[in-house]
Amino acid sequence: MIEKYEEKIAALRERYEDLNGIISDPDVISDQNSWQKYVREHSRIEKILDTFAELRHAASEASDAKELLEASVEEDESAWLREEIALCEKRKSRLESNLRRLLIPPDERDDKDAFVEIRAGAGGEEASLFAGDLLRMYGRYAERCSWRVEIVSRSETDLGGMREGILAISGDDVFSYLKYESGVHRVQRVPQTESGGRIHTSTATVAVLPEAEEVELEIDPQDLQVDTFTASGPGGQHVNKTESAVRITHLPTGIVVSCQDEKSQHRNRTQAMKVLRARLLDQMERERDEERSRERRAQVGTGDRSERIRTYNFPQNRITDHRINRTVHQLEQVLDGELDLLVEPLRLEEEQRLLDTVVSAE
Repeated sequence: MIEKYEEKIAALRERYEDLNGIISDPDVISDQNSWQKYVREHSRIEKILDTFAELRHAASEASDAKELLEASVEEDESAWLREEIALCEKRKSRLESNLRRLLIPPDERDDKDAFVEIRAGAGGEEASLFAGDLLRMYGRYAERCSWRVEIVSRSETDLGGMREGILAISGDDVFSYLKYESGVHRVQRVPQTESGGRIHTSTATVAVLPEAEEVELEIDPQDLQVDTFTASGPGGQHVNKTESAVRITHLPTGIVVSCQDEKSQHRNRTQAMKVLRARLLDQMERERDEERSRERRAQVGTGDRSERIRTYNFPQNRITDHRINRTVHQLEQVLDGELDLLVEPLRLEEEQRLLDTVVSAE
């Protein structure tokens, strides 16, 4: 039973020994980004090896108990051994399930911070209002998770809606939770301006990008066009007179990023570069790895922004996630930040899919 894992475990044990030397190397320690990456890999493999050792021990105990049962002639002893075998088999099953989960290849982006970009889609002003609702939803979800959230950019409409907004969210394993949010979000409700009570359907798009480190992507300053302009929004005379907002255009790709926090041009430029780096890395990954893109589209957590992933129906107080056919009648709670009602089932579905892949490869 455990023999089928031996080859994988042997390779991981060899890698573990290599990592023991790598994480002790002064040159590696001096580069904290690289060192932390190796430490995380070391910790993950250690958990796998420890779990496999426990599984082997449980299998050995079960085997010994079965041999004793075959040789036993006392009824009391036989009954005790049967109970012992049942306990060992139960423990083996639990440990093997844990081992399979640990063997799932990790998504290296999962522990990264993320940018959440929200844009109004079809539906005019109602779409802009819905985009603003989503911005607040993700902000409140981040607060519930004890993450740090900043509004990098927000372009508002005259009626209080939002054409486009970008959130920077940082904390533990941010991307692992938010990566399922990329796609088209649809809302069905009666607009405040609708006198006839008719339900309108509008959309907003969400793109979740992991923050890219500088070492992952080098940007030639010659490829950038940087413009400054007056920030919009609250802030009084400072906003009206100071060109604190920054617009960066990446000339080779045409990608444009605008950021404003109404206070500091330097800070806006730093944030804009982070967003630009994330967008460029995302574009490069999609272009150079079409196979991965096809696989991504088949996953629960697909990043395809043309896919309608969720419908928010106000008259029926329900939200439906179309990827896993899950409906909850707690719309207000979700919009107030209780997004785990949908995120956790998505995470479990994705884990099961990856687990099935590990099992089928055995």
